[in-house]
Amino acid sequence: MTDVTYMRRAMELAELGHGWVSPNPMVGAVLVKDGVVIGEGYHRHYGGLHAERDALAHCTQSPEGATLYVTLEPCCHTGKQPPCTDAILEAGIRRVVVASKDPNPLVAGKGIEKLRRGGVEVTEGVLEEECNRQNEVFFHYIQSKQPFVVMKYAMTLDGKIAAYTGASKWITGEAARMHVQEQRHRYTAIMVGVGTVLADDPLLTCRLPEGKNPIRIICDTKLSTPLNARVVKTAKRVPTILATCSQDAEKIARFQAAGCSILSAAELDGHVDLKALMRQLGEEQIDSILLEGGGTLNWAALSAGIVQKVQAYVAPKLLGGQAARTPVEGIGFASPGEAVQLVDSRILKLGDDFLIESEVSGNVYRNH
Repeated sequence: MTDVTYMRRAMELAELGHGWVSPNPMVGAVLVKDGVVIGEGYHRHYGGLHAERDALAHCTQSPEGATLYVTLEPCCHTGKQPPCTDAILEAGIRRVVVASKDPNPLVAGKGIEKLRRGGVEVTEGVLEEECNRQNEVFFHYIQSKQPFVVMKYAMTLDGKIAAYTGASKWITGEAARMHVQEQRHRYTAIMVGVGTVLADDPLLTCRLPEGKNPIRIICDTKLSTPLNARVVKTAKRVPTILATCSQDAEKIARFQAAGCSILSAAELDGHVDLKALMRQLGEEQIDSILLEGGGTLNWAALSAGIVQKVQAYVAPKLLGGQAARTPVEGIGFASPGEAVQLVDSRILKLGDDFLIESEVSGNVYRNH
């Protein structure tokens, strides 16, 4: 067994925390002694034990002299949990293998330095790129203080998100739709425009049996969401934010009485200023957003430069129709050279459909 093998196991453990740990990172840890795994752990939920302490808590024998594999640099400060570096030193661990350095300014190399000062051998950078990608949300959020935004849409092979009649159920099959539910569990919030609420009256919840509902955010410049919309009627059960430029106190009071939170947003060109909204949401500890809007909101988000990743679910169907809706509308760019550049594309087959997932060039975490 090699360092890479044990680190891959640590990554598998880290992934078990997705959807539950935000705005903290996903972290996994494996303890190995004399070639035998003696403890495994991961960060299970926000505020809970960090991966290193979780692994120590599940040790089958003394960890003294063992090697610890951990996907992110151990913390050296006190937050909701005490420093993991202290636990490592107290346990007598001989060697620590780290994948990613922690971009959090409170750590940022200080954890590794403290371990080395304590006589621990530290190996850095094992599967670093893969672990950086696993924690792309955390890396972006901790450095920018703004949510990591994933623009998601389902379309036919000729680029239509609905027929010319407006009918869109269902573009993709069951496997692709189930994958979307997993994304709703993974990311902290889901955001649509009021046009989507008016057209589809969506619930915007996670339909996985053990899933976590995302915080629902509606961009609603003039506060036009109907009071009988499903997102409003369920707002006391599922956190719901209406981001609006409206100052109508009477309207606002009605939505608040229904359980909605009202976020007073800045206005830009007659609509919610999305850049300013991202700063506000970041201050609310919303570290990630699944953008499930229509072509108008998607164009606005791309134009504002707030999108970090694109998830395009593509069905092998042809709808046609000059007036049929497309994933990104608005005025568009004047030439191919001006287009938003996507990089590191990956393709996943989901039943008869395909997910094409791409990063928007210039992500903060990619430059870490």
